[in-house]
Amino acid sequence: MFEPVITSKFCKSLAISPTVCGRKESRRCQPGETISTATSSLQALPPGCSPIPRTQRGRMKLLAAVLLAAGLLSTAAGKEQPPRPDEPSKTCFFQTLSSVDREFCRGDLEIIYPELGDVGCTYIPKCHQYRRRISKEWGSPRVRYPQAEESKKYVLVLVDPDAPSRANPRNRFWRHWLVTDIPGADLQTGDIQGRVLTAYVRPTPPPRSGYHRYQLRLYEQPAHEAIALSPEERVSLGAWAMENFVEQFRLGSPVASTQFLTKYHED
Repeated sequence: MFEPVITSKFCKSLAISPTVCGRKESRRCQPGETISTATSSLQALPPGCSPIPRTQRGRMKLLAAVLLAAGLLSTAAGKEQPPRPDEPSKTCFFQTLSSVDREFCRGDLEIIYPELGDVGCTYIPKCHQYRRRISKEWGSPRVRYPQAEESKKYVLVLVDPDAPSRANPRNRFWRHWLVTDIPGADLQTGDIQGRVLTAYVRPTPPPRSGYHRYQLRLYEQPAHEAIALSPEERVSLGAWAMENFVEQFRLGSPVASTQFLTKYHED
């Protein structure tokens, strides 16, 4: 157990001069001692002798010293108490994805939300209402790709392949964001500007549908390629044939990709 160390100031308040059968004995503690050492060094009193000072001033000094010592001991003991199991933790733990889901994260692509930072390859934690805030409060994230070439333009795609659930993805892919003609210099800083084909839609997993993957793909845009959605694609966000879109505009494989997982904020 932690043992408080006595200071010079405390010694002055702890000085005790008990009357021992008609003669006075005094013993002052030494700075640097511990309370148990100092108190154990006091001589035992013979039977019939009272350790309590006879004057009111003496009794008050003794009471103050005892209360001070008790306070130090209780404070030290309190510091040793572990947190109770029912106390909510103030620490947020960010869990990385499973090895299977981590394989999707390639090329150091960062997706950055307020307070959370880069959420690539992680689960969104429930603490601090982060799942609710990403679904209801925060706007589009910053997207950073340090390896982007300033002379090139890029296409950004954010989709949910698990609509309405990962077990039954009949509405795959749900389109959440589509931006073309992004300058490479913007991706280096994370503040992207480009031609928005689909405005950012917040992640909104349905209740009791489990975790959803939100996948961000970055493609290098072919030179002089005018990219657009068909009238049918513009009507609906769900059940988007993303592979056909990629093939139609010769986007090839992503130069980088990442994803995060989250679920309904009250689940």
